[in-house]
Amino acid sequence: MAGRRCATMVAMSTVRTLDDHDAVHDEVVTTLRAPELAVVPTDTVYGVIADAFNPKATMALRDAKELAPTAPLTVLIRSPRQVTGLVSEIPEAADRLMASYWPGPLTIVLPATDGLTWDIGTRTAVALRMPTDELLLGLIAEVGPLVCSAAARPVDEPPHTVADAQAALGDSVALYVDGGVRDGRWSTIVDLTRDHATVLREGAIAGDDVELVAAGRVGWGEVPQAEDHSE
Repeated sequence: MAGRRCATMVAMSTVRTLDDHDAVHDEVVTTLRAPELAVVPTDTVYGVIADAFNPKATMALRDAKELAPTAPLTVLIRSPRQVTGLVSEIPEAADRLMASYWPGPLTIVLPATDGLTWDIGTRTAVALRMPTDELLLGLIAEVGPLVCSAAARPVDEPPHTVADAQAALGDSVALYVDGGVRDGRWSTIVDLTRDHATVLREGAIAGDDVELVAAGRVGWGEVPQAEDHSE
C-alpha cells in the first residue's frame, strides 16, 4: 500500500489561506486542471477534491486516502439543475429532500446515468451533494462536478483543521487551503435507488427528519418540527 501512495505523491505541497479568496480560487482551479489534488474547507470537514471527470485525478485521490478502487466517491454539484444530467431517475422524494436541505450536509444516492466517463467507484449509482461553501461552489462552476472525500485515511479521525488533513495525506496533495476550524460533522447519506428512502449514515441531519421529508410529511421546502414527529 505504501508503494501505491508514494507513486502519486507530488514534489511538495503548498498551503494557502483564504485571505485572498479570488487568488486562492484561481490557484485551486489550476491545481485541479493539472490534474492534481487539493484540500479545501467544506461546510462539514476538510475535504480532498478532484475533477470528477478525470479518471487520473480520481485514482490519485483513492491512492492518497488508501481506498480500494471500487470505493464510492461523493460528487459535489452547485445546483439541483445539474442532477438531471447525472442520474437516470429523480424520484419525488429526491426533489423534496433537495428543496428542504440543499445546499447543506445531505448526500443523496441516486441511479446514475449510463455512459458517463468518470470513475466514482460504481456505474449504477452516484452520491450527490450541494455544499454551502462559497469557495467550493465557485470551483464547481468553473471546473465542473468535483469528487470530494474527507481529507483523511479510513484509520484517521475526521479532519477538523488543515493540519489534520496534512498529517493524514501529506505531499500526495498538491495544494492545501486553510479556512480555520470546521465543526467536523459528517453529511447525512440517504439512498434513493430503491422504492423507499434508506438512511445509510446519520450525520448533521437527523435520519428521522430525512425520512419525514422524503415521505412528504412536511411542506415543500420545509424541515420537520417537533410536532411532525408525534403525528
